[in-house]
Amino acid sequence: MHKADNDGFIDLWPTTLLRRQLDNTGAANKALLECIAKLDQAHQDMTVDYAAENLFSQTDPAVQWLKQCINKTVTDYFKRLAITYDIEWSIQGWANINRFGDYHNLHNHPHSYLSGTYYVQVPQQPETGSRSDLNHGAISFFDPRPQANMISVSGDGQIDPELRIQPQAGLLLLWPSFLHHLVHPNLSDENRVSVSFNVLLNNIHRYLPVTAG
Repeated sequence: MHKADNDGFIDLWPTTLLRRQLDNTGAANKALLECIAKLDQAHQDMTVDYAAENLFSQTDPAVQWLKQCINKTVTDYFKRLAITYDIEWSIQGWANINRFGDYHNLHNHPHSYLSGTYYVQVPQQPETGSRSDLNHGAISFFDPRPQANMISVSGDGQIDPELRIQPQAGLLLLWPSFLHHLVHPNLSDENRVSVSFNVLLNNIHRYLPVTAG
């Protein structure tokens, strides 16, 4: 149910994205890089075969540290939504190694409630030289309302169709899984390393809204 404020305004169909820079991640990121490198050697298609194994089943301390950070962030997200009942969830995660030229096409994450990414290593911006519209390694999110920008006026925050974020190491993002997004190509010789994840609700039937029959 959407509630009006004292002046009668109602914010319809909000899409909440959480952007959080974690502190003092240097040692943890170094350990995560070592763990992910070993996994990459054992499984060449690790980045594309994301459903093959859950990264968070690893007992590596750095992986478990990241899992704790994600669980805390999910808890804060539900508080922001003002959900007043307890929700149980599990996290399925996978590592991404984007080498030179690697990117991710426009997509969303079906069968999950929330999705997110943690950035372990982000290359410096390269000197591209040829074009000014390249978005090296950025992630872009797109307005889920396809008709929202049919009439655009300057200053209206409702009609910007794209949110583009230039990540850095230690950044944690969390968003509704329905939200379409893409990752721009890595134009650096240095690998771009991240951990993506889905938040799956346990016993989801317990949380479904009651509708009139």
